[in-house]
Amino acid sequence: MPLLVTGSIGIDTVKTPHGCSENCIGGSAIYFTMAASFFTHVRFIGVVGSDCPFNIREIFAGKDVDLRGLEIRRTSKTFRWAGTYMETMDDRVTDHMELNVLAEHPPIVPKAFADSRFVFLANTAPRLQIELLSQIKSPIFVAADTMDCWIRDYTADLSELMTKIDCLIINADEASLLARQLNLVRAAEQILTMGPSIVIIKKGESGSLMCLKDGSKFVLPAYPTTEVVDPTGAGDSFAGGLMGYLAHARKTDFDMLKTAVAYGTVVASFTIAGFSLDGLKKITRQDIDNRLEMLRKFTSF
Repeated sequence: MPLLVTGSIGIDTVKTPHGCSENCIGGSAIYFTMAASFFTHVRFIGVVGSDCPFNIREIFAGKDVDLRGLEIRRTSKTFRWAGTYMETMDDRVTDHMELNVLAEHPPIVPKAFADSRFVFLANTAPRLQIELLSQIKSPIFVAADTMDCWIRDYTADLSELMTKIDCLIINADEASLLARQLNLVRAAEQILTMGPSIVIIKKGESGSLMCLKDGSKFVLPAYPTTEVVDPTGAGDSFAGGLMGYLAHARKTDFDMLKTAVAYGTVVASFTIAGFSLDGLKKITRQDIDNRLEMLRKFTSF
């Protein structure tokens, strides 16, 4: 089943203890789409400016991705982000950010995309997420991501968004900030009162926690890998693998959600093995399935 994603396309400069990647392709929609395309047909919506140095169509060549939602604004500039990761790779500092096209009006959803049933609203301003979602006729499963600046400064918009989604995928620090609760289980339970029926908290190298409104819970560690070159995009790849699997399965029951979390975990483990999209470009669906089976073995007792 087609999966629609809307989010950022970025020009990134990333520094880690393993090196520096300057002016590389990035953005939430890019990582999400590459990850999700291993599982299902992806409908892509995003905006770049005339300064974008990347051929987005070449990047997704051979992938099951519909780029009719890609918009190039001739008088605008592309979103830019620069960040540095510390020695542990858990701590990151944003060195520079230019919202550019992300500060403008959202792109138009093509009419052919309006019937999308599975939708992911990747990290951007909650008002833009709401406006984009309003262009979709009858979605059956909507998930979203957010970040600290929207939580702090756009409370009303984020609160409205929460009532319109089924699932929030968020990292641990953001969950604590949103719920005003350090305990992540309690934070998830508090977030569930805000609207979504599912909350998935990403905990980096500590894995993830999923809580449902009916009280069901699931925890899974991260895949144990020795290759951590660049964590950028890991969370978006996690969401892409998760949502891609759900859209392919056309089910969102608890067992299916658990498997989807596992697939998201595995895809993210490939992303961090290289800068930008390098880790994802080197693999096939079979590589993902093989690593999923290894994760099953590692976590069974």
